[in-house]
Amino acid sequence: MNAIIIGCGYVGSAVAQHWRNLGQVITATTTTQDRIGELQKVANQAIVLKRCDEETLQTILPNQDAIFLSLAPTANQQVDSDIYEETYLHTANNLVLALKHFPNIKQLIYTSSCSVYGNSNGSWVSELSPVAPANRHGEILHETEQVLLSASSPDLKVCIFRLGAIYGPDREFKKRLSKLAGTTRPGTGNHFTNWIHLDDIVSASEFALERQLQGIYNLVNDFPITARELFKQLCDRYELPEVEWDGSDATQRSNNRRISNQKLKAEGYQIIHPEVEI
Repeated sequence: MNAIIIGCGYVGSAVAQHWRNLGQVITATTTTQDRIGELQKVANQAIVLKRCDEETLQTILPNQDAIFLSLAPTANQQVDSDIYEETYLHTANNLVLALKHFPNIKQLIYTSSCSVYGNSNGSWVSELSPVAPANRHGEILHETEQVLLSASSPDLKVCIFRLGAIYGPDREFKKRLSKLAGTTRPGTGNHFTNWIHLDDIVSASEFALERQLQGIYNLVNDFPITARELFKQLCDRYELPEVEWDGSDATQRSNNRRISNQKLKAEGYQIIHPEVEI
């Protein structure tokens, strides 16, 4: 099988290497020439893709059987909604147009985000729950999903993974959160956080490819954890000063929700890391 990874950042690079290890012929894309050498270690071919217009996409899709789409603004910067729209929505629109010329492509897998759900005040949410993005960034992510799903057909399966917050090698909790030890945070810390390990993203991508998954699936671990408990475990393990909470009203938090992964598990996928590992 030939597969192309459009967007080879933290997730895309790991998927590229894994799929290549499975014997697939992998093309990896990057927006910067400086990363070509790095990507040649995880893919059969690495190319610079500075533009995602329809014409350019058509030049990289011949002979491909599957696409893994993992977009992010350059260097994962916090950017305004216009750049977000250019990165996600415009790419999706152009890809759907380009796909019409390549009936040989049978699977598209796209990594989205659980941020499309908005705030549920700690309640469980599933793929059937209404989306309620907290800002324009979240709206763009949801619109991108809908555009890509519109390309679905009996011959082309489109799988959308809504990811929790990602951790894994080089993104361990100590590295990500220890700088907050000893600080005072707003609220009570009783809001839920939802995480997914890089291993599970890579493994679930293989699962989606094998099973030809179609539709939206939440990709999170089994047990959401409150921010208070997460920081407590982190500080206890590494003997760091505790995080304090100022008790302020946090009812307007945009991310207090527990994400269900039951739909994906019902397909037969088994979570590798069912709970966070500090």
